[in-house]
Amino acid sequence: MISFAIITPGEIALELAARLKACRLARNLTQEGLSKRAGVPLGTLKKLERTGAISLVSFIRLLVALKEEVALEGLLKERDFKSLDQVLAEPKTSKRGRIT
Repeated sequence: MISFAIITPGEIALELAARLKACRLARNLTQEGLSKRAGVPLGTLKKLERTGAISLVSFIRLLVALKEEVALEGLLKERDFKSLDQVLAEPKTSKRGRIT
C-alpha cells in the first residue's frame, strides 16, 4: 500500500483511481455498468481511470454504487485541533540533545 504522505496530489489521484478500478473489476462490473449504476457519464469514469481526474461528487457517486461509501468515514474526521494561539502559547522544547 502506498503512503499518501510521500507522493504528490496527482499521484494520490491516480492511486485512488486504480483502487476504484480494482474494486470495479473485483465486482465484475464493466465501466458502462458502473457508470449507469452511479449516474456518472461513461466518459467521466474512463477519464478517472486514465488520469485520476474527477469531481468529488462523481467520485462519491461511484463509491456509493460500489457500496464502498464506508471508505469515506475516516476522511477528515473531527480531531482535537489546537488553535494557533494555543500552539504559540506552548512552552518550547529542545529539539536537540546537549553536549555534556
